[in-house]
Formats: sequence, structure tokens, C-alpha cells
Amino acid sequence: IPLNIVYEDDDILVINKPRDLVVHPGAGNPDGTVLNALLHYYPPIADVPRAGIVHRLDKDTTGLMVVAKTIPAQTRLVESLQLREITREYEAVAIGHMTSGGTVEEPISRHPTKRTHMAVHPMGKPAVTHYRIMEHFRIHTRLRLRLETGRTHQIRVHMSHITHPLVGDQVYGGRPRPPKGASEEFITALRKFDRQALHATMLRLYHPITGIEMEWHAPIPQDMVELIEAMRADFEAHKDDIDWL
Repeated sequence: IPLNIVYEDDDILVINKPRDLVVHPGAGNPDGTVLNALLHYYPPIADVPRAGIVHRLDKDTTGLMVVAKTIPAQTRLVESLQLREITREYEAVAIGHMTSGGTVEEPISRHPTKRTHMAVHPMGKPAVTHYRIMEHFRIHTRLRLRLETGRTHQIRVHMSHITHPLVGDQVYGGRPRPPKGASEEFITALRKFDRQALHATMLRLYHPITGIEMEWHAPIPQDMVELIEAMRADFEAHKDDIDWL
């Protein structure tokens, strides 16, 4: 598995993860993971807990992840995450017309019956997601989000909770909903977008060893570019009959 390395020094690696790649081996994914790729690329990372992985991205979420190459770097990065010193921003496309940005502050735990799902639950762990609107389409909204905590599936669960699930997210209710009078091309583009429209676009942290503030950006991948272009074209074609404009 090739790693798309955005940055590397003696202590850390920053990768841009593609879709369809699991971070950690687990049920159904014993190999072919980011962890396996890291062990292959840099064998000494085997001595670091979890092969230096300090935060995860879901299998079909793309974008930036930091990995520690040494134990001191790993210890410090884990601490930074707990202290909320690492800034992680995402781009997403949500279903529905959202009028303004905001914050979702709802605890998240494992779903009571569906073990692979997460859910908002009063007994869950605290979770905070900030979001702002980047662009409006007819019945979809392009968002920029910032995580304050990093619970499993956090953005997907929070957006679904406020009734704006992410496009393509079959688990949390993002089934394709084409707007009225949409062209066949647009309907097809929506149907074939088969992953959650979520990309980790910016990562900012203090270097675990030097303490220097560092920041990386990864542009949205081609599948999301095409989805957004299709939505934009649909919006332009119908903007005379949009009631909220």
C-alpha cells in the first residue's frame, strides 16, 4: 500500500489518506491498512505503540493524519490531542439547506444495538464539532468543520443528529436525495458518490519535539471536486426557481 506522504522528519510523518483504506487492522480488515503500510515503509515504527498512530480517519474519509515515528513523539502527540492543542479541519457536503454555521455539542457513545455504529447518547463521551457554511447548493450545503474532540464517526454522527447527514453516508442516513427537476447527469453523479463526503483538509499542531507550530493543507480529492461541480451546475441551472435566494 503506497503512503501519500505530505511531510516527514525524524519524529513525525503526515500522510494524506485515500478513500477505502482502513487505519487499523480489525475485524474484516486484517491487513491492507495504514498500520501495515507504516510498518512496511518504516520498520522501526513497530516499537512505537499502535505503530505511531495517534488519531484515526474512517475507512472512506480522506485527508490528513499525523503519525509519530518515535515513542517520545507519540507520547507528546497523544497529550496534545487530549489537551485539544491539535487543530483538525474538514470539508464536507451535507444534505439539506443549512442557513448558518454553528456548534454541535452532544456526547457520543457506541450505538446500543448496532455495534459498528456510534450514536448521540447522554452517557457518551463529550464531543464538540464546530461548522460553518462554505457554499450553498439547491438542497445540499458545503461545510468547513473543526473538531474540538475526536470521537469515532464524530462529524458523521453530529451532522446526522442535526438532520443534515453527509452525502454518501449510508450508515448515518446520507442516501441520495436529488432535488426536483435535477438532470439525469446530476442524479447519476449523486448515486455514484458512494462514500461519506468528508475530507480532512487542514492539520495544525506544535511539533512534539521542537515545539514549533506547523500546518498542512490537503485539497479535496477528485471525487469530491466532481460532486461539488455537479451540485454547482445544478444550482446554476435552477437558480431562478430557488425560493431562499
